[in-house]
Amino acid sequence: MSGGVDSSAAAALLKQQGYDVTGMMLRLWSEPGKAESNRCCTPDSMAQARRVAGILDIPFYVVDAKEIFRETVVQYFLDGYARGETPNPCLMCNRQIRWTFLLNRALALGAEFLATGHYARIEKNERGKSELLRAVDYSKDQSYVLHVLTQEQLRRALFPVGEYPKSEIRRIAADFGLPTASRVDSQDLCFLAGDDYRNFIQRNASEILKPGDIVMRDGKAIGRHTGLANYTIGQRKGLGVASSTPLYVLAKDATRNALIVGAQEELGFTELTARDVNWISGEAPLEPFRAQVKIRYTAKEVAALVIPMGQGQVKVKFDAPVRDATAGQAAVFYQGDVALGGGTIN
Repeated sequence: MSGGVDSSAAAALLKQQGYDVTGMMLRLWSEPGKAESNRCCTPDSMAQARRVAGILDIPFYVVDAKEIFRETVVQYFLDGYARGETPNPCLMCNRQIRWTFLLNRALALGAEFLATGHYARIEKNERGKSELLRAVDYSKDQSYVLHVLTQEQLRRALFPVGEYPKSEIRRIAADFGLPTASRVDSQDLCFLAGDDYRNFIQRNASEILKPGDIVMRDGKAIGRHTGLANYTIGQRKGLGVASSTPLYVLAKDATRNALIVGAQEELGFTELTARDVNWISGEAPLEPFRAQVKIRYTAKEVAALVIPMGQGQVKVKFDAPVRDATAGQAAVFYQGDVALGGGTIN
C-alpha cells in the first residue's frame, strides 16, 4: 500500500473477495531533508494508507527498506548514468525491492500472495505456466515494468486492479469510502522528490558529470557538453552548438566521453541488442520469433524479429526504423496481450 488510489482499491477488492488481507507500506530512501517530497512514502501518504487500512479493518505495517533501496535502486540509477546509459530504476525496484525484499517479508508473515496496485493481469496457460498480460486499460498498463518477474514470483502475485479501467478503480475506491479515491496520480521517480534528475546527480554523484566533446558521426568535434548524463537520446534543444540544420543527440560514447549528434534522419535504428533478458516462462526460446517490441514505458509497440543469442542476450530487428532506442532502458517483447519477457538495451 502506497497511500494512492490503486493500491487502496486493490486492498478493498481483495477484502471484498474474501481474502485475509494485510497492508504493508515500504519506507524508501530519501535524500536528507527531502523526505516530505518523496512521493512513495511521505508522512501524508503513510497517513492515507493507515486511514484506508482502518476503514477496511485490516492490519497495517510499515517496512523499512531505506538501506536496501539506496544500495540497489538508487545506486543502479547512478551507475547507469556513469556508464552513459539512461537507466530505468523502476525495473530494479520491482525486481529487488517489491518482488524479492517485500515478497520475502510477506511470506515470513505467513502470506500466500503479494498483491499490488499495478495495472497488469496474470493468467495460467494450457501448460500450467503463469503468463503476464497487459491490463484491460491499455493507457495505464504496467506490464512493461513487470517483465522482470519470474514464474515463482508470478505464482505469488495478485494484480486486482488490472481487470478494470482506471475510472472504474476510482469509482470502486469511492464506493468503499476511501479517502484516496480522488488522489492525483504521480509519474516522477519517487526518490527524485519532484526534482530534475540532473540536479539529483549533481548533488549525489557530481563526478559523473565530466565535460567532453560533442561530435558528429564522422568524429568531427563541434562543441563541448557538460556531462553525458545531462542529455537524452533524441534531444534537440539545449545542446549549445551553432548549426545551420537542427541537431539531435544520437548516442553517448562513455568510453570517449563523447556526445554524438546528427541530423533528424540519423535518429532511426533498425536493430538493437539487449542483455540480461528475463523470459517470463522460465524458458529461453531457441529460434527467432516475431513480436511487438516496446523500447520504453511510454513508447508504442513496434513489429520486429527477436533473435535469441544465448547468454541472456537477444538481437531485435525492427520492420521499420525506430527513434530514440536508448541504452539502459528495457526492450520488452509481446505477442498479443502476453508479455514474453525483456532485457536491457545495450
